[in-house]
Formats: sequence, structure tokens, C-alpha cells
Amino acid sequence: MIQLGIEVSELNFSWASGVSAIKSCSLEVPKGEFWMLLGTNGSGKSTLLRLLAGLLNPQSGKIRVSEPVGFVFQNPDHQLVMPTVGADVAFGLVSEKLSHAVVRSRVEEALTAVNLLSLIRRPIYALSGGQKQRVAIAGALARNCDVLLLDEPTALLDPDSQIELVAGVQKLVKNRGITALWVTHRLDELNYCDGAFLLEKGSLIDQGEAQRLKQRLMELHQETEIPQ
Repeated sequence: MIQLGIEVSELNFSWASGVSAIKSCSLEVPKGEFWMLLGTNGSGKSTLLRLLAGLLNPQSGKIRVSEPVGFVFQNPDHQLVMPTVGADVAFGLVSEKLSHAVVRSRVEEALTAVNLLSLIRRPIYALSGGQKQRVAIAGALARNCDVLLLDEPTALLDPDSQIELVAGVQKLVKNRGITALWVTHRLDELNYCDGAFLLEKGSLIDQGEAQRLKQRLMELHQETEIPQ
């Protein structure tokens, strides 16, 4: 029997205005796999990710996500709060009341996983956009996250940093057995995932092999500007 890292059943969510954002959505992400969430602007991708992270509450349906859960925002400046790389990665461990030695070990291990250990004392303001996103991911890894949710984490990055980040997450999934769900508009990122979901107007309309969904999305929305 396949173990699931993420399981959603008949999920529905509407905004306070009454506008429906997610409609009868059901999906499963196998544990230890890297899946992507596709769709045009307004299709509900970011809303669904926030529901999975517990940042929003659905009106109906079921959500089961293995914990701990790490969430990476599109703009890392919205979640990096400490002055240095090491301090920011350690910040999420405060509530666990760990010894200084354990905290340092976890921080160093997490930064090694994202190839930033050499920058442990670097001020956050001195980092590139790609480095900031990797610090955000390291913060989730330090908390031993079982599921990693990423909301268009390469949207603000240059092409080289984009590929470096998505390839790095793919490696983390394989090496650590993390379950990852990544929201994207960039079709070239589909080369790195195990599978993908396609949302349209809040409904899941297709899922499966990434390259097939890439082609379908291009055919359905030829007039939509999607970086390729």
C-alpha cells in the first residue's frame, strides 16, 4: 500500500465574499515524491497550498498532511526575520526548547543540505534572491519537516537561480524522503518532478505524468503568457 504525504478529499473553499476558490478538490501525493501544481493565474494554486499548510480553513472536505510541514513563500523577505543566515534557520527551533548543541547541529545540517553552510554568519540583506529561498528551505529542514510546500519559489529569481533551486529541492526529496508540492508557472521546472496536478477555476482537471500535463496546459492556454 502506497504511503501518502498529502491527501485531500472533496475540499471546498470560498472567500468571505462568497466567491468559490476551490471546488470538490481531491488529490494524493505519495510520501517521498516531488509533485508540482499547475494552472493559470486565478486557478486556485496558492489558495490550495495555503489550505494544506493550515493558513486557511476549508468550508468542507478533508486534509491530511504529514507533519511537521514547511512552507516557502514566493517572496523570501516575507518569512526571513533574523539578521543572519544561521540565526534565521535557528529561529524556528525556539519552541522546541533544544540544547544549544542540538540547535547548532540541526542548523549546520540544514544549511549543508542547501549548500549554504559557508554563509552561516552572512547577513540576510547581503544574500541573493536564490540564496534567501534556500535559507527559507533550510529553516523547514532544521525543523525536520516531513512535507515541504513551496508557493512559486522561483517567481522572483533569474533563470540560473531558478534551476539551481528546483534541482536542489529534487535532490532533497530523494535524499531525505521529504514529500514536496511546488506551485509553478514555469513549465521547464516540470523536468524535475515526479508528477503534476492541473487546476482550472478551482477544480482539479488532470493529474499524472508531468510532460503530458505540460503539453495539455500549453494547448488549453495558448494565449496565456507562461514562461517556458
